[in-house]
Amino acid sequence: MRIAGVDLGYDSIKVITSHQNEPIVIPNIVAPGYERMVLQEEDSPLQALDVTINSHALSRNGERYFVGWLAAEHEDNIELEETENKALSDQALIVALTALAYIGISNPSSTHPSFGQPDKIDYIVGTGLPVRTYARYHPQLIERLVGEHEVTFLSTPGLKNRTVRVHISRAFVSIEGAAAIFNLATHDNLQIRDETLYNGCIGVCEIGAITTDFPIIRRMAVDNLFSSGEYLGLSSYLDSIITEVEDTYGYSFPSRAKLVQRIKANDYNIQLLGEGEANIKPIVDYHFNRIARRIFDLIKKRWKKCPDIEAFYVVGGGASALRPYLLQHAGSVKLRFVEESEFQNVRGYLKIAKQKVNFNPMP
Repeated sequence: MRIAGVDLGYDSIKVITSHQNEPIVIPNIVAPGYERMVLQEEDSPLQALDVTINSHALSRNGERYFVGWLAAEHEDNIELEETENKALSDQALIVALTALAYIGISNPSSTHPSFGQPDKIDYIVGTGLPVRTYARYHPQLIERLVGEHEVTFLSTPGLKNRTVRVHISRAFVSIEGAAAIFNLATHDNLQIRDETLYNGCIGVCEIGAITTDFPIIRRMAVDNLFSSGEYLGLSSYLDSIITEVEDTYGYSFPSRAKLVQRIKANDYNIQLLGEGEANIKPIVDYHFNRIARRIFDLIKKRWKKCPDIEAFYVVGGGASALRPYLLQHAGSVKLRFVEESEFQNVRGYLKIAKQKVNFNPMP
């Protein structure tokens, strides 16, 4: 039995298990799959996730999908939009199940089944939802996750025609941002690492692609009165950057994931027709300053409403991207940032699942 943390991000799905130290990250993008012509096999299975999936939780079974980076440059790719609820999303589940199947059989301790037989990987899963959807939708997410799901890899290098049965016996759903604080406050063995965080009143700004959550944590419990969330995230601003770059320079990013990849690498130069180059950083700066101003205004409002907050942590996938812009707007107001902010939630989900299993052992 493996315990896994699964971060159902609108931009990417992150998974870490009790058998590994580092999460894997797969862009939350799918495209219709088909028999593809492979001229040169990709270097890594993660670059060519080509799967069919059967699951009780999907509206259509047996469909073929290109997932993650293989879908990122596909003209028919689909990225999650603001109107989609990740608790009910087929796409988020497709990417998550693909990730769990891949990580389950890529671990060195995995053993091959008998010839022609599928692998079976048993999981207990910890995951999370935004503040505004948690109360209503977390039972439905649990219902969709628990059970057996079958993933077959097709043209994926090293995994061709290999079938994995992902069996999830239990799922625990937490609130995005709160899990990050639990991770920062505890060691891997769940002992307290930071007494101030564990026993204090902590404000959290968790910046995602579609939502920004503001859970308030008191002694590791989420405050029902002051916690809130906003449908505000990086995705619409990334879309604005993509549109302005295309209008200004005629250069098209095939997906948000490809733009984010450039921004993370500090690579702002794009190739123009005729061997020229252009630097898009001024466009990125303009739009990131816009969202940073809005988010800092929301942080101030939350802090004023709950003056007991001792410190405000900024985490999530958008935290590292917006850090310099938020600090510029914050001035003398101290905001706390952490390294690897995009992985704090997924590590927290893993720890919370471990804690729940210890308190509620299997009969």
